[in-house]
Amino acid sequence: MKFNHPLMSNNITKLDLAKIAELLKKKNIILTQSQQVEKFEKAWSSWLGVKYSTFVNSGSSANYLSIKILQILNKSSIKNEIIVPTLTWVSDINSIIMNGFKPVFVDINLSNLSMDIDQVLKKINKKTLAVFITHAQGFNGLNDRLLKELKRKKIHLIEDVCESHGALHKNKKLGNFGLISNFSFYYAHHMTTIEGGMICTNNKKIYEISKMLRSHGMVRETKNKVFEKKMIEKHKDLSPKFIFLYPTLNFRNTEIGATIGINQIKHLNKNNKKRTDNFKFFLQKLNPEKYFINFDTKGSSNYAFPIILKNKNINKRDKFEKYLSKYNIEFRRGNAGGGNQLRQPYIKQFVKVKNFSKFKNVEHVHFFGYYIGNYPDLSKKKIVQIVNILNSINF
Repeated sequence: MKFNHPLMSNNITKLDLAKIAELLKKKNIILTQSQQVEKFEKAWSSWLGVKYSTFVNSGSSANYLSIKILQILNKSSIKNEIIVPTLTWVSDINSIIMNGFKPVFVDINLSNLSMDIDQVLKKINKKTLAVFITHAQGFNGLNDRLLKELKRKKIHLIEDVCESHGALHKNKKLGNFGLISNFSFYYAHHMTTIEGGMICTNNKKIYEISKMLRSHGMVRETKNKVFEKKMIEKHKDLSPKFIFLYPTLNFRNTEIGATIGINQIKHLNKNNKKRTDNFKFFLQKLNPEKYFINFDTKGSSNYAFPIILKNKNINKRDKFEKYLSKYNIEFRRGNAGGGNQLRQPYIKQFVKVKNFSKFKNVEHVHFFGYYIGNYPDLSKKKIVQIVNILNSINF
């Protein structure tokens, strides 16, 4: 049989489909946001260890609404900067720009593909409102020094955990450390709801704002009767059911997505362990003379196998890609989000970069970094086959 290795396999199970079929057989079902969504939100909060979760239609929407909440809560006319990594998904940066803030970029560490903490601390100034950290590809991007300094300087931490469900910092799940945290349930991630995302927090006010922002800004979405009564009294000229407090859109998800999520969360811990075991086995077999292997796997919950070439020759890199294509190994260059966001067209009107060498690690990943698929049913035998192919490539 011809060798083939896709980025993702079997992330929607037969049992997921059976649960959807059960839902569709019910009488008078409501398929837009309803009871299943609430049930999934409670299950997710319990799994993560937070008080509140808001299910939305994508991880990108979770990013956007989290920064929108910061905009609503920000009372300072000075604080308008948010520090971000150069390696992240585009929606993290766009969320900052679209909400009127300025993104301030820092380089990454190769060991965890997350923010260089030294650079973060150097970039903090009187204009800094928040640090928006991305826990890329299942790695933990936090350390105690960062958390201590942010607390001391009263700077918000927002966590993008879209690729790192279940990863830990000091035996506590990522997503518990920030004022707000975001998760994605896209098809290729640790678990899926087809499309979907979650906004998580321990702050009740933030939770209620997130529910309004998810649904056209409607006050009744908070389900806070005291607050709702106050708004009705304040806006007596309006229909009580149609008070729109903030300018926003519809970011709701569906009962179908929630049904899949409720089923998938039951298997998440077990599947995460398999992914992490796969990654450690992969690194053990990979040739350290050709590939970077010194990743910090402590607390990691691997999303995909990162591959970083040590050789910085473009021609040899192109040969590497042709070799992967020959064996039908699906790959993405640049790792999370396609590499250095500072090189993308959308950012050039907002941030001017004269010297990319100041961001040497993300530049290396941009041109010579990749990821390939890792998933729970991936066998050790196939991992050995993949590694043998990688190790046989001549640079």
